Amino acid sequence: MSHLTDEARAPYRDAQPTISMGDNSLEAIVAANPARRTILKNGLLGLSILPMLGTLAACDDDDDGPPTPTPTPTPTPTPTDSYTVSFAPVAANMNDTVTVPTGYTVDVLLKAGDSVETGTPYSGSFPTPADAEKWAGGNHDGMEYFDLSGVDANNGGLLALNFEYPDFNILMSGSYDPATATADQKKIALSAVGIGVVEIAKGSDGKWAVKAGSRFNKRYTGNSLYRAGGPAAGLLSASIKGMLNNCSSGRTPWGTYLTCEETTDNYLDPVQPENDYGWVVEIDPYQELAAPTKRTAIGRFSHENVAYMANADRRVAFYMGDDSTPGCIYKFIPDRAFSTANRAANIDLLDYGTLYVARFNGDGTGEWRALVQGQNGLIVGASDPGDVSQSTTPPAPATVNFANQADVLIKCQSAARVAGGTIMDRPEWITVAPDNSAVFVTLTNNSGRRVTDPANPRVTNRHGHIIKFKEEGNSPLATKFSWEIFLLAGDPALASGGANLVGDIKGDTFSSPDGIRIDPKGRLWVQTDHSIPGTSGVTGKSIEDIFGQNAMFYIDQTTKQSKRFLVGPKGCEITGLAYTPDLKTFFVNIQHPTGNWPVSGQQPRSSTIVVRRTDSQPVGN
Repeated sequence: MSHLTDEARAPYRDAQPTISMGDNSLEAIVAANPARRTILKNGLLGLSILPMLGTLAACDDDDDGPPTPTPTPTPTPTPTDSYTVSFAPVAANMNDTVTVPTGYTVDVLLKAGDSVETGTPYSGSFPTPADAEKWAGGNHDGMEYFDLSGVDANNGGLLALNFEYPDFNILMSGSYDPATATADQKKIALSAVGIGVVEIAKGSDGKWAVKAGSRFNKRYTGNSLYRAGGPAAGLLSASIKGMLNNCSSGRTPWGTYLTCEETTDNYLDPVQPENDYGWVVEIDPYQELAAPTKRTAIGRFSHENVAYMANADRRVAFYMGDDSTPGCIYKFIPDRAFSTANRAANIDLLDYGTLYVARFNGDGTGEWRALVQGQNGLIVGASDPGDVSQSTTPPAPATVNFANQADVLIKCQSAARVAGGTIMDRPEWITVAPDNSAVFVTLTNNSGRRVTDPANPRVTNRHGHIIKFKEEGNSPLATKFSWEIFLLAGDPALASGGANLVGDIKGDTFSSPDGIRIDPKGRLWVQTDHSIPGTSGVTGKSIEDIFGQNAMFYIDQTTKQSKRFLVGPKGCEITGLAYTPDLKTFFVNIQHPTGNWPVSGQQPRSSTIVVRRTDSQPVGN
């Protein structure tokens, strides 16, 4: 979550697969053993050319004898791809640039104000509402990469990405006040949130670019219209204006994009009904299935991201965090299996299923409690204990009525507390291991915590922690799990400020873990979001004095050794992570920079960058 959105909303808070030739194809044989290419070339081409050389020599009148045949050059073998993490970590710094290890390059792919749909991009002048509606929005956040039929996914595909909050510095003069904003100002502000879908392709020089004019390029903004599906749809507007605070995101196994509203009201246009916001929105980047739909069965709260776990029977669970204080961890299990043969069969899959909240017990066990009307105390006249974490004096319970399932879903945060869900320290991203053996959750921070529990062990938790849990039987359908604290963020240098500030990270230390993702090779990446400017908790020491600017890290899951991979420019948050299937291209978002980045002499703008190695090896090597 951007600290900008937290400040803005504070007053209002309460595709067809690529055909494979198979392992026995000539291409596969050569790829597996580059030396076979030399044998084939010298053994076949070489034998055919020697008789020709002999004939040419017989026609030569020179008495110096036949010329020496030119040997066939042996091609340089293509290096075998290595996914070993061997980069030299970069140092913490305060530079106004993106810092990456030696041997890596950084290119800017898409800036706030660049054209998504065909139109006039930002060039130093404020836009009209019509222009802004076609631009890339601001505060780039979560994103996913999708392949295209007939296109090598390592060279081109679709990128769907969230725009969390406007980059107002390129939109209008002065500050934005929703109470006094004109109609055009509201349209411009709302145009800069939502999501964008762009087709991107890699050029012969290895650099990526947006394909202008692609039929897939599309903006879905805070001015667009959306529908609702699921049990609470009847209590929302028939036609919903906009989605807002699109923080992180996820995807489904059937190739749709899940964008998450991290707000339960429209703070840019407060006249809109509150119940219309705070949902997961499903969007088809290929524009084949239903119109963008807010899926109410998944619950209404401050959604951060969505990560799924699927089994061999095509049953799936979706994991989510509520980035709020208090906030819980949830999962949603659809009633039926998804179809791999017919995308259209999944069109309403997210409208029917069971939503659960996580309870972390003190003995390292956990359980998923169903948020179903009539179960786990979710009845008319239920008693909501409130946020018991922020004060040593418990708040007065509130009476909440859950008369039907729609009530449970709309009042989801309250329902989670009534059902006994554990109040966590701002659960943000969740990621699932490729083999379903582990799920990781970032707990970014909670400086206001006054009452601890085993899963949230620190008062005044300024620097956050990461929890790891394991579903019983590695099954998405499990109702029980085991858990552990994977690491506590912080630095030994903070000891003078109190034990609650000291982490147990090995190697490069950090504060406020936010983005987290396990890539297909099982490598764990973490991105940070400490406040800018922020406090370390030690008098006279800013958070930047200790940790430098926000950064991205690799963490070994066994040794828990941390290596700093990337440092962002001044004032930014590092967020969003997507990649090509070969992991040779990483897409990363730089949110709300404040210096002179990415274009010298222009206004700073949130941007999507491309990170790759100069030797065409996978990122991380």
